[in-house]
Amino acid sequence: MELSDYSAVQDYLFGLKTKGVKFGIDRMRLLAAEIGHPERAVPIIHIAGTNGKGSTAAMIESILRTAGLRVGLYTSPHLVRLGERVQVNREPLSESDILGYTRELRGIAERLGETGADNHPSFFEFMTAMAFLQFKRGNCDVGVVEVGLGGELDATNIVAPMITAITSIGLDHCEMLGYSFGEIAAAKAGILKPNIPVVLGRLPPEAEAVVRLRAKQLGCPVISVRAEFGEDLRAYPESGLEGDFQQWNAATATLIARQLAPKWNLGTSVISRGLAATTWPARWQRMERGEGALILDASHNPEGALSLAYNLTKLVEDDGQKPIIVVGVLGLARAETLMAVVARFAHEIHLVVPRQKRACSYEELAGLLGSRFEGKVHHTSVVTLFGVENPVGFQSGRTVVVTGSIYLAGEVMAELGQSAGLAEPHLQDF
Repeated sequence: MELSDYSAVQDYLFGLKTKGVKFGIDRMRLLAAEIGHPERAVPIIHIAGTNGKGSTAAMIESILRTAGLRVGLYTSPHLVRLGERVQVNREPLSESDILGYTRELRGIAERLGETGADNHPSFFEFMTAMAFLQFKRGNCDVGVVEVGLGGELDATNIVAPMITAITSIGLDHCEMLGYSFGEIAAAKAGILKPNIPVVLGRLPPEAEAVVRLRAKQLGCPVISVRAEFGEDLRAYPESGLEGDFQQWNAATATLIARQLAPKWNLGTSVISRGLAATTWPARWQRMERGEGALILDASHNPEGALSLAYNLTKLVEDDGQKPIIVVGVLGLARAETLMAVVARFAHEIHLVVPRQKRACSYEELAGLLGSRFEGKVHHTSVVTLFGVENPVGFQSGRTVVVTGSIYLAGEVMAELGQSAGLAEPHLQDF
């Protein structure tokens, strides 16, 4: 396949993606060596967690940029465009950047593949290599790197970070990471490095014990949000992102910044201003539409369902009425808890099926609602709801909440024209 234009690059990267997820960092180490170890060129902050790692990464990026630093940011998945994953001072990779990097990496990947079929880099490893190269070539002072999945075996774990963080531990991706808090914590604690500080967010006791034991074995200083701020959220910092869970993330970002303060100018004022300036789409993101409001939410697992319930409780109290909820979920295990929350708080429900192979069907979602919801239930689509006509009750005065999957939020953003260019959902997953 000739990589003549961006469309050809999309096809090539999609071909890598369809080969599935490959856990382990040996391939990434081989690829990094071939391209001159760009991950070593820039100091790295490495962030893992079931929920909140993207928001926390955005917060610490904003703090560092407020201090005048040039900051690289690597997150996944993207909402609309692939280039969102790799940013320098919040400027995403352009199509021409991705075209150039893919052309550069393809030959190297093929040579590695010739040494062993399992040595060919995966889609996620391609993107990780692009991130490290962009950080280096973009003259970043520091890079903020979000773990893709898990920790120990994630491609990003080739870094030698200056600090690590684990934002939360919940039961998600259990088939890959384990079915208990302890097992999942052990996988995520794999990002800890000898003598490097680790900041802990809101972890269940079983999970925190596992991480603390690993930290002790490696000589890592532990800085805990609970130990520093306690349980009363009134003592917690706030940010530009809504929701009580975002205060936990803001506290985590604050503690990361305090650890970095001796190296850079990260005083109290810089931290506060950086937090206040944080933007991170689809995390209880509020937009005005017609006579009502639209809220995009990325809750997608049992831990996220608890935050969704809290936010919906506050929304109903503030609005004096229940919202219209648009919901689409990837995986029945995730859908069960989310649909229970949706049934409690919705005035009416619109079921949609995100354009991902793991998406629940209409029938599966309706079956989880069962008899516990007596309002109207519609089987519809993002295009129908958010196309030019926008018939989904924006003129009713009710708030519309989109929830259940970050991929669904991305589809809605694309339909509403929130990102330049065509959406790339086929390249979203992982």
